Amino acid sequence: MAVAQAAPGIVCVGLGPGDPELMSVKAHRLVRHARHVAFFRKKGRPGKARQVVDGLLAPAATEYPMEYPVTTELPVDSPEYVAQLAAFYDDWCAQLETLARSEQVVVLCEGDPFLYGSFMHLYTRLRERAAVRLEVVPGIPGMVGCWHATGEPITWGDDVLSVMTGTLPEDELVRRMQTADALVVMKVGRNLPRIRRALQRTGRLDAAWLVQNGTTASEQVAKLTAVSDEACPYFAIVLVHGQGRRPEVAW
Repeated sequence: MAVAQAAPGIVCVGLGPGDPELMSVKAHRLVRHARHVAFFRKKGRPGKARQVVDGLLAPAATEYPMEYPVTTELPVDSPEYVAQLAAFYDDWCAQLETLARSEQVVVLCEGDPFLYGSFMHLYTRLRERAAVRLEVVPGIPGMVGCWHATGEPITWGDDVLSVMTGTLPEDELVRRMQTADALVVMKVGRNLPRIRRALQRTGRLDAAWLVQNGTTASEQVAKLTAVSDEACPYFAIVLVHGQGRRPEVAW
């Protein structure tokens, strides 16, 4: 595949919820023609974003796996965790910025880059420097693919949709669940027992769904009450559909 020369800079592409066919036309074009491709991953893992574009990259493309120095080994609010992640983002900003002065670098991001994406930490640093061209291509958020997988609309009429992370303390999850009509809980994984308890406390457990690896070949969709807490992946989403205002069916 011939790779065309592109304008220097850093372009982050939102890859959508997981199915490569749900990628935007623009994102697909940028990925296919990329000469330099960077993506986040956990050490020893292929990386979710990289898996989405498998088979799409040009053979001559150079890859830059950005491996997190720490994930769940330390509490996310500990000074050591914060320091290690800050240094990690600073270092990769410097590396990508140096390359982007003469080449276009495509950074892969699952879902949408501005919705809980790691790229945001690079973006805010690079934006302040204004040393290279910086572009972000939107993508379909993972939660959208997941609620479509249930076959039910997530909101009706005046429903209020709340999006929260499973990393929140249980009491905070309960507080937020009590004030919303429809719920999306992201970053599930090992947080599932806490999420389940919060749903139980708010009387919403029976209405909850768990969608794992939404829109991909390994997608699993089930009522949460039918699923155990073991081996739930990080890329899972808990959903509670709204039941708001709607016209009555005439037949």
